[in-house]
Amino acid sequence: MSLNDETLQAIKIELLDELEKDAPNTALFAERLSEIRSADIGEILEDLIEEDDALDEALALLDVLSTERAANVLGYLPGESQLEVIGSLSDAYALKLLEEMGSDERADLFNLLDEDRREALLRRMAHREREDLKRLASYEEGTAGAIMTSDYVAIASGMTVSQAMMRVRQTAPDAETVYQLYVLDSEGQLIGTMSLRQLMVARPGALVDNIMIKDVISTPVDKGQEDVAKIVARYDLLALPVIDADGRMVGIVTHDDAMDVAESEATEDIHKGMSIGQLEDGVSRVPLWTLYRKRVFWLVLLVFANLFSGAGIAYFEDTIAAQVALVFFLPLLIGSGGNAGAQAATLMVRGMATGDVSVKDWGKMLGRELLVAGSLGVTMAIAVAPIGVIRGGEAVAIIVALSMVTIVMFGSLIGMCLPFVLERFKVDPATASAPLVTTLIDASGVLIYFSIATAVLTPL
Repeated sequence: MSLNDETLQAIKIELLDELEKDAPNTALFAERLSEIRSADIGEILEDLIEEDDALDEALALLDVLSTERAANVLGYLPGESQLEVIGSLSDAYALKLLEEMGSDERADLFNLLDEDRREALLRRMAHREREDLKRLASYEEGTAGAIMTSDYVAIASGMTVSQAMMRVRQTAPDAETVYQLYVLDSEGQLIGTMSLRQLMVARPGALVDNIMIKDVISTPVDKGQEDVAKIVARYDLLALPVIDADGRMVGIVTHDDAMDVAESEATEDIHKGMSIGQLEDGVSRVPLWTLYRKRVFWLVLLVFANLFSGAGIAYFEDTIAAQVALVFFLPLLIGSGGNAGAQAATLMVRGMATGDVSVKDWGKMLGRELLVAGSLGVTMAIAVAPIGVIRGGEAVAIIVALSMVTIVMFGSLIGMCLPFVLERFKVDPATASAPLVTTLIDASGVLIYFSIATAVLTPL
């Protein structure tokens, strides 16, 4: 059953209290763990592993579960926690858990192990499983091969419907999904697909070749995982077949794995959008030094970039001295330009990530942004002009209004164009981060504002 956070916390406390006893009640462990889902058990184990000296308690809980369910729970743990658990287990038990895990999860965990542990486990594996694991673990990270599973239902070309049903029954227990079936020729090449429903309603003596769908959507094994996730989402697929260079089917990427990729890529873009490098683990688990290292470079760089703002202010000292009221509006104007630029950059970066916008759309988006940014600038200028009259008179109001329109339009265009420029030079558009955009606009905004002020205040 599904449990809320309070119930999970209560069960955790109950289990921890029991673990502290000299003779823990394993029957209670089994009863409580049977009441909750594997994902929830994984959350409890993760909390235990993160606590000091609580790994033994986590292993004690894992030991109560059946091997199949323990492997399922292990799959819900992050990589570092999986390593801690596997590192504390014997080779024999670790191998049992690996054998029960999905082939894709098994390959991911295998790649995290050190070389000696890999060799020790490989020596104990059956030949077929060993070769399958080595093949899956060999694919480059970030590709379809790295996220696919080899546990799928394949049907041989030439089979009848009744023979295919028998094949489904034989392979279903180990398959990642049985709702989509794949028809292969004698050389293992993918020639068709069908749903389980199609197979079930077909005449038993009919050939699968006559009822299968021949126009199959597939992806090369070296395709980028982000593109794979887009294909799955675009065509609403339960699973996407993966083929090698010779057209042979080597695995499938399931819908849930594709959505995990989409979430991971979105998180990475958000981090980049705030000038933070990619984090290998969650923000709550990443080491403090890593957090510092990922954030410090851009922040220090932008500190020096902001020196241009100070230089601009120093250059216009005479203008400022002539009308001190101008200083009151400086944060407001450059802040407005930075906000508008960050909005425009975010819209473009997300549009590129979803495929809604591409480099060829630059001209169209520029025209749209000019109209929108101009309208925004005029609206904001109307809102702030009365304050300018109150603070410094009509001249200041004119300066502030003109500066608001110009800075907002300039900031919006910078924010919109920067992702296209980065994409053109093969740099991730997400690097057009809010801090980068706002820093550029801060320096430019100072120059625009005081240049307009100087022009207005200087006698003809």
